[in-house]
Amino acid sequence: MILTQDRAERIVRDIVAGLDIEIGGTRPWDLQVHEPQFYTRVLKQGTLGLGESYMDGWWDVEHLDQFFFRVLRGKLSHDPRRNWRTRLVSATQFLMNRQRRSRSFHVGEHHYDRGNDLYQAMLDRRMVYTCAYWKDAPDLDAAQEAKLELVCRKIGLRQGQRILDIGCGWGSLLRFAAERYGAEGVGVTVSAEQVALAREMCAGLPIEILLRDYRDITGEYDHVVSLGMFEHVGPKNYATYMDVVNRHLKDDGMFLLQTIGSNKPLKDPDLWTEKYTFPGGVLPSAAQIARSIEDRFVLEDWHSFGAHYDRTLMAWHAHFESAWPRLSESYGTRFYRMWRYYLLAMAAAFRARSNQLWQVVLSKNGVEGGYDSIR
Repeated sequence: MILTQDRAERIVRDIVAGLDIEIGGTRPWDLQVHEPQFYTRVLKQGTLGLGESYMDGWWDVEHLDQFFFRVLRGKLSHDPRRNWRTRLVSATQFLMNRQRRSRSFHVGEHHYDRGNDLYQAMLDRRMVYTCAYWKDAPDLDAAQEAKLELVCRKIGLRQGQRILDIGCGWGSLLRFAAERYGAEGVGVTVSAEQVALAREMCAGLPIEILLRDYRDITGEYDHVVSLGMFEHVGPKNYATYMDVVNRHLKDDGMFLLQTIGSNKPLKDPDLWTEKYTFPGGVLPSAAQIARSIEDRFVLEDWHSFGAHYDRTLMAWHAHFESAWPRLSESYGTRFYRMWRYYLLAMAAAFRARSNQLWQVVLSKNGVEGGYDSIR
């Protein structure tokens, strides 16, 4: 059957009506369609068409986060109808190691090298690009410091100890650990822009920042930490990643892994995310993490606080919107729509509990006498 524009519109209207979303409605989450071809584009291209048509200005929603919350709560993203592009990328992901060493710097160049001015405007004063901990925090700066303090306490950090931070970003954790705990550290990242600014921000502290793939790490460390990097490792490399950590962690050391997680193993990539934000990214499931640590580590603690990421992303979005007048000349309108789409769709995913955020504490041989969970 030929998908005419009228038929496509009827199908889309029926779908969104079941999610309590109205096309042309007056509520903050209702769709305002500006281009009639929007309907056929979305039905033919799925999430890629939805995201790109937003970037092109074909539709708007007053509050994108509220729109996506209803979409995700309604399981629309789990529609079994998949186009050939999704099947192709899914098959490629299954057959090939898309996170192999030769591609390890791709996400750094594509996402983290976009511009330090963007991230300085969007993030907290320490430039932490992972979920904050809002338990007793009044604002983003305090919530990110609370998260860094939580990490240091969970690993039992002491003065003079040496930390490895895999995926160190702009060195925020290492700088905090050096300033507050008198620790030393080595950070590795695949972003050249992060390395340049991190070295400036950590100047004068016993910290080394390296442009390096995790598979090329050297040295021995009292503790290993990885915040928001495991999402780039890929299922085919989980065992290798855990072997690397195990090899470089002292026998009595602690390993803290913070990662976004999925409620089940993901087979199909989101094509818009793959193209515009995190190429090669795959969220692990709890079972995949558990299997990867078998016969390598003892699980000491598993802390879930994914709802905190919703608030973190909304804070980043507020900063981004506030800073846009001075960023606009460098980045342009299409980037603006892409970036706010990314931030607000991600916030909705955590609000709908489609995405999770976990901090997992691991030891090599088990903590003698038991591990006291810290919150």
